[in-house]
Amino acid sequence: AGIFAAAGQTCIAGSRVFAHRQVYDELLEKVAARARSIVIGDPLEAATELGPLAFAAQQEKVGSYVELGVSEGAKVLTGGRRPEVDLPGYFYAPTVLTDVDNSMRVVREEIFGPVAAVMPFDTEEEVLQLANDTSYGLAAGVWTQNLAPAHRMARRLEAGTVWVDTYRAMSPMSPRQGFKSSGVGIEHGLESMNEYTRLKSVWINTDEGPVADPFVMRS
Repeated sequence: AGIFAAAGQTCIAGSRVFAHRQVYDELLEKVAARARSIVIGDPLEAATELGPLAFAAQQEKVGSYVELGVSEGAKVLTGGRRPEVDLPGYFYAPTVLTDVDNSMRVVREEIFGPVAAVMPFDTEEEVLQLANDTSYGLAAGVWTQNLAPAHRMARRLEAGTVWVDTYRAMSPMSPRQGFKSSGVGIEHGLESMNEYTRLKSVWINTDEGPVADPFVMRS
């Protein structure tokens, strides 16, 4: 749901996946298997899970980023190509990249396509440093069976929205704000109304007596 929904064409796409080394291999296998099983087709059909990209230039961009990643040393575990679909449209297969690190352009830059880069980590401090090492800060997801690290991560992740054990959950009643280079202002919630106001303070002295001497302590 984080990266392959809407073919990755969402501003909150979870394109960087950090998995603890203890579960990295198992998670990678399951994510890749799910990516291969995604039903690609006409978005108007109920069975379709992944439709085309918006336009030809975007398809070319996604493909060029995957090629760039490979040139940087990444490995394509699955996808990395235009699928064989007997339909018009700019399709690109769900793609999982491994052997990547946070310094690669394919990881650092926004692809806006169905491409996930999966990286291992060992400690909480390490993954926080990796997650926050980005110019973006719109959304993040934390998956854990322990509520204590969930609270610690949610507090320290530099993202306007943090989901715990879910992703892409939204409500017009819940405000959204991007950090760093992500977003402008606040959307949704009562807090968004403040974006259309200007704060002004007006002080009026209603005392009919003379103006108080500013150098005399008031009782």
